[in-house]
Amino acid sequence: MKVAVLGAAGGIGQALSLLLKTQLPVGSELALYDVAPVVPGVAVDLSHIPTSVKVTGYGKDDLSTALVGSDVVLIPAGVPRKPGMDRSDLFNINAGIVASLVEAIADNCPNACIGIITNPVNTTVAIAKKVLEKKGVYNKNKLFGVTTLDVIRAETFVAEIHGKNPSEVTVPVIGGHSGTTILPLLSQTGLSFTDEQIEQLTKRIQNAGTEVVEAKAGGGSATLSMGQAAARFCLSLVKALQGDNSVVEYTYVETDGADALFFAHPVRLGTNGVEEILSYGELSDYEASAKAAMLDGLKADIQLGLDFVK
Repeated sequence: MKVAVLGAAGGIGQALSLLLKTQLPVGSELALYDVAPVVPGVAVDLSHIPTSVKVTGYGKDDLSTALVGSDVVLIPAGVPRKPGMDRSDLFNINAGIVASLVEAIADNCPNACIGIITNPVNTTVAIAKKVLEKKGVYNKNKLFGVTTLDVIRAETFVAEIHGKNPSEVTVPVIGGHSGTTILPLLSQTGLSFTDEQIEQLTKRIQNAGTEVVEAKAGGGSATLSMGQAAARFCLSLVKALQGDNSVVEYTYVETDGADALFFAHPVRLGTNGVEEILSYGELSDYEASAKAAMLDGLKADIQLGLDFVK
């Protein structure tokens, strides 16, 4: 497998690349791209770790070389959130970055699975769709918004409340990837919560990114946890691409539009990317109300992305 990380010198990119270097299957290749001049050094640094994953670094003039032959491309490139910013504030800067990178993917590895990490994911995934359509290579089964960070946060916070090992906790998270569009389905965890706990947990999961931004006091946003979440998604996708048909992850994909054009669902992955979009099941009254309340906002986020490319 060849995995390309675009934006590999940033906080998310370095954490993600480290995890992939140590966990990708034997004989895989990891191509690191960034406009920052340190990326060759990051690649050399990682290459000293004793695993059989080959690491190469590519600067701003070598994007095409980095991409050719890639099976999976992950895009964490972009500017991070700062205190007082929400994900939508990032749109004007990050939209153009994602559009140009996806254009290069269309030209150099049009059959690759693409994982969009750059915020605002609700919008940047829609931008990627339109760019790929204009290039005539869009395959909805190979475009993903990586929302795994919401899942791992939900697992962590629920485990804390119930005094459990997070690896024993499963929390479905549907919808989008910012604010109230993030909807954890606590009713499906098999655990009991008071109404107050449901309210507090839901809000904490939705605002966990802000928790990190404020705690870093202007020093950045969630990079280490996002790196781990993106690695988890990528490793699941690689496993599925290699023929394991039992892999299910929650991810933001194009749907039949019943809720919105893009919506995070449980998705069975396989050799074609998305093999099957699974039902997220029955919602509690609280969850159904929260979903209804956030749909207009999510649809507006998506439309913003579609209109950007027009």
